Amino acid sequence: MAHPVGNANDLLYFTDGTLAYAGHHLHDPGHHLHTHSFMEVAVVTGGEGVHVSSAGREPLRTGDVILLRPGVWHGYEECHRLDVFNCCFSTQLLHRELAWTREDPLLGYLLWTGPHSAQRRGMLTTSLDEATLGECADHLDGLSRLRHAPMAMHRGDIIGRLSLFLSALARTVARDGDAVRGPTHPAVVHAMRLMEARPDHRWTLRELAEQLHLAPGYVVRLFKCATGLPPMAYLTRHRVELAATRLLHTDEPIAHIARSVGWPDQNYFARRFKVHFGLSASVYRARFTHNSVQLASGTIVSGSA
Repeated sequence: MAHPVGNANDLLYFTDGTLAYAGHHLHDPGHHLHTHSFMEVAVVTGGEGVHVSSAGREPLRTGDVILLRPGVWHGYEECHRLDVFNCCFSTQLLHRELAWTREDPLLGYLLWTGPHSAQRRGMLTTSLDEATLGECADHLDGLSRLRHAPMAMHRGDIIGRLSLFLSALARTVARDGDAVRGPTHPAVVHAMRLMEARPDHRWTLRELAEQLHLAPGYVVRLFKCATGLPPMAYLTRHRVELAATRLLHTDEPIAHIARSVGWPDQNYFARRFKVHFGLSASVYRARFTHNSVQLASGTIVSGSA
């Protein structure tokens, strides 16, 4: 049986049929700036180093956790035996098997809204206490042991282990002081799915409200209560993630990519992209096309360095 995760040019790629991956990676002295097209959670289990991203440079110690949405660029520097337990899973899994997490107060914030709120640019960080770090490591160990298990017999185990890990992480984020709200209003979930299904559509608040059969002001209040963002700001986050993937893994002109995600005005697209990723679209493409991993039709293919 093929290994579910391989290495090429020091970058991970998923093989066919892989739902999720967990494994240790030792960084010494570091790991170059790169990006990816899937969800990643990095848990520091030993050593020390510095995490580098659009948010700046942050020292790392045991128990630190970094959750990254697709397209976020990052790397590690000044590492001394920095042991990172990585957990990776596809956006397809997030939108399919884990779609229910949108409506969960803790997991909805962890995976869907927290990384985009408070100008976090697709990242969410926390620190685990010793007991929670042990709990998370146990779940990741279990997920790692399933890497060679037949998918037909262990699909539920894989999703279950991943869900247990994410739940433990979400409880810590809630204890950090981020507001924990009740279940996400069904209208907010419906609105998210409508916008994600048609990112190239020129959505307006009025049209979205009409489709939800609600007043525009009420839609904004519901959305901000659930996500911390108005609906059009949420759509912006989704569009820049899509654009990042297409910049890295297609040869399409930037103007065409801008139109394909709903922004026919290339100058407006350029401003929104730079605000989110801290780099212009052209610089992002030039810097990371060969330091990225791609997920397409269930397979992640590494860029060549």
